[in-house]
Amino acid sequence: MTTVKRQTEESGYARYTYRLRVSSAALAGLEAEWARCRWVWNECVAMSRKVHHLNRDAAEKTTCGPAQLDKMLTEARTAMGWLREGASVPQQQAIRDFAKSRAKALKDIKAKLPVRQRAGMPRTKRKRDALPSLNYTRRGFRLKDGRLHLAGNIALTVVWSRDLPADPTSVRVYQDSLGHWYASFVVATTIEPLPETGRVLGVDWGVKETATTTSDAHDLPHAQHGKSAAAKLARHQKQMARRKPAKGQAASKGYREAKRQTAKLHTKVARQRQDTGRKWAKAVVRDHDAIAVEDFKPKFLAKSTMARKAADAAIGATKTALTEMTRKHGRIVHLVHPAHTTMDCSECGARTKHALPLSERTYACTACGAVSPRDKNSARVMLVRAGLNPAGVEGVRPPGALLPEAA
Repeated sequence: MTTVKRQTEESGYARYTYRLRVSSAALAGLEAEWARCRWVWNECVAMSRKVHHLNRDAAEKTTCGPAQLDKMLTEARTAMGWLREGASVPQQQAIRDFAKSRAKALKDIKAKLPVRQRAGMPRTKRKRDALPSLNYTRRGFRLKDGRLHLAGNIALTVVWSRDLPADPTSVRVYQDSLGHWYASFVVATTIEPLPETGRVLGVDWGVKETATTTSDAHDLPHAQHGKSAAAKLARHQKQMARRKPAKGQAASKGYREAKRQTAKLHTKVARQRQDTGRKWAKAVVRDHDAIAVEDFKPKFLAKSTMARKAADAAIGATKTALTEMTRKHGRIVHLVHPAHTTMDCSECGARTKHALPLSERTYACTACGAVSPRDKNSARVMLVRAGLNPAGVEGVRPPGALLPEAA
């Protein structure tokens, strides 16, 4: 079973994120706005829990949708001058985000998904734990002279690392774990077509190599960014363990610095993985018209003996980067179901009686005698299942079929 995705007109929306330079006055304004939005969110959580308890015993059910929450916000802004001093746009967006989160949780409950797969109900955001995040629609911000002006007279300097392709429709201003501020603009984008190449590619995800393809030149080796940073990370985490404050006591300067260095290292590794995935995806999309990708969900590997190496491979992030790049450039991507891809022969289509153990890295077909590396065979199976390289038709290729690259 395969799913074909292709964008031919509008590719939808994309996010462009930029670093912000925040003055002391702007920082005070952002923190005040966040305090108000956090209060609105927590009130929504309290109202949702109240409605839940009332509905357990009541014959007539009450609701807690956006309309009821908007009414609650209007009454609160009328009664509280402190809340009224802030802009209404981020407060309304906090309600929208809460309603979306709650609706997803209720949908999963109604669908009777296992508890481990459900989206949890929204929780309260504590001041010391929740990082600031403010959402503004078009009427809540403007760009003027290269600066970002938010509702409430908050002016921010944007580090323009690249130009926006179009006027943004919304922006999210947030702070990361290192204390850095960013602005993430949502922009409507269009297809940027690339020249046709007449080639196709099959991609098989793995742990030894992040991506094994039908083209040796486009294989993605395991970069091991996390392993390279493991020694430094262990040192900072040991410092945190030694300096951890007792319950009820304030953290020491040394503990805060060790915590900051740990977060800095995690951020660096995440950016390295993202950069590696994007560069590989760009090369793959540039050189191929259609790509058959294993629709692999690496979440189950988190409970296996390969958990650390699988996390360091960043399969999910790399797959996301490839999907986004194909959408941006109008290429075709086939998402192939991963069942039995290691058991099928890419030459004759025969299936082995038993699953191959991970230690066996060579696939040998007992039906046709074909022998090839296990992952390369799986990558070619992706092409066969996607219909890009049909097997078992006496070598006859259907009209218009693209030519795969040799392994």
